[in-house]
Amino acid sequence: VLEVVEYVGRRATDIDNIARCIPLTPIFGLQRNAEILACDSGIKTPVGKETCSRILNVLGEPIDKKGPLKTKLTRFTHKKKAVALNNIEGAKGSLRFEVMETGIKALDLLFPLIKGTRTGILGGAALGKSILILELMHNIIKKQKGFCVFTGAGERIREGNELYNELLKQKILDRSVLVFGQMNESPGARFEVVHTGITLAEYFQEEGEDVLFFIDSVYRFAQAGAELSTLLGRIPSETGYQPTLTSEMSDFQERIRSASHAAITAIEAVYVPSDDLTDPAVVCIFSYLDSILILSRQHVQLGLYPAIDPLSSSCSYLDPVIVGKRHFNVAAGVLKVINRYEELRRIVSIVGIEELSREDRVLFERAQRLRNFLTQPFFTAELYTGKKGEYVPLEKTLDGCERIISGDLDKKPAEELYMIGAL
Repeated sequence: VLEVVEYVGRRATDIDNIARCIPLTPIFGLQRNAEILACDSGIKTPVGKETCSRILNVLGEPIDKKGPLKTKLTRFTHKKKAVALNNIEGAKGSLRFEVMETGIKALDLLFPLIKGTRTGILGGAALGKSILILELMHNIIKKQKGFCVFTGAGERIREGNELYNELLKQKILDRSVLVFGQMNESPGARFEVVHTGITLAEYFQEEGEDVLFFIDSVYRFAQAGAELSTLLGRIPSETGYQPTLTSEMSDFQERIRSASHAAITAIEAVYVPSDDLTDPAVVCIFSYLDSILILSRQHVQLGLYPAIDPLSSSCSYLDPVIVGKRHFNVAAGVLKVINRYEELRRIVSIVGIEELSREDRVLFERAQRLRNFLTQPFFTAELYTGKKGEYVPLEKTLDGCERIISGDLDKKPAEELYMIGAL
C-alpha cells in the first residue's frame, strides 16, 4: 500500500503523470512499470468498540491472528478540517479540573495528572520510560472508566509483546486498543501510525467516553518524518530535521483535545537522544506538554525508581486552586527540601557531612529519607525486581511526606524507607 504525498507532474520522457509515494506496507517485489490501482481515498481505519482487545497496524488491520474485525465503521486518519475552537471546551478553559490518581507517589504529589491534559515522559535510553508508561496504564485503567488507546510508534516488538501480555494478565485488555508501527517497519508506517491511534481515540470521545491515549515514542514519530523528508528529496533545516517538523507535530498534537462531553488524556513517552534535552525534535515537543517528567540517569545509577528528577521536571497544574491547599503546601515543602539537599550535596562531596551545621545536617538527612520514600515498587516490574507492586493513595503519600518533613521519622534509617508503599 502506497500513500501519495506529492504530485510531481509530467516528464517529457514519461507517458503518465508522476507522483511521489511513501510505502505503508513492505515493498518487496515492487518494480518499475508495475501496475497500480488508485483508491481515490485517504487512509481509513476501522473504529468502534469491536477494536478493543485487538492489536492493529497502521491501516487498522488486525495483526494478532484472532481473525478479522467485526466492525464496519471506518474513519479517515487525516482530517481535512479541524474542529472549530468555540466548539471545544479545553482543559484550561473549563472551571472543573479532575485530578486522576495514579497510585505513584512521586507523580501524584509533584506532577498531578489532570483529565484532558498532555503529560510527557522524557528520558534517554534505559531510564524506564516504557516501564513507567506500563505502570500508569495498569494503575489508571483499573480505577477510571472509559477506554485506553496505546500507540507504539517505532519501538521494539519485544515491548509490544510485553505490553499485550501484561494487559491480558491484569484483565484490562477488554477496554484497550493497541496500534503498532514497529521499529522494523517502513518510515511511512511509523509516521502514520500516530494518526491511526488518535483517530481511534477521537471515535471513543465522540461516543462520550473518556480516553487515555498513550504513545511510545513521539520522538520516533518525528524521526520517521525526517526519514520520509529525505526520501522525498526535501532540503533539511539547519538542525538536520525535516523543514516541516513543526507543522507535522502540530497536526498530531492539536488533535489531542477535550470536548465538553469527554476528554482525551495523553501520556507521551519521548526518547531523548544522547540525553540531550536541547535536541530540536525534543524542544518542538515541549511546547505541547502540560506536564514534563524528566528521567534522570543519575537517579537510575542510585537505584531511585521511578527515576524522575523533581527539580528539572515541571507541571502546569500544581496549583492550590486545583489540588488543594494542603497538597500544594506539602509539594512545595518537598521541593524546597530536595532543592536544599542538592546544594548541600556538593558541599558534602568535598568536605563531608560532619562539616555541616546541625540544622543543615538534619535537613540533609530528611531529604535522603524523602528521596527514598518517593521510590516505589511497580506491579509491572515485579518480574525484574522480585518485589510486590504497591498502589499508594494520595492521602497516604501526603501523610508520609508531612511526617518526614516535620521530623517524626528523624530516628528512622533512610534505608528502611527505600522501595516501600505507604508508611
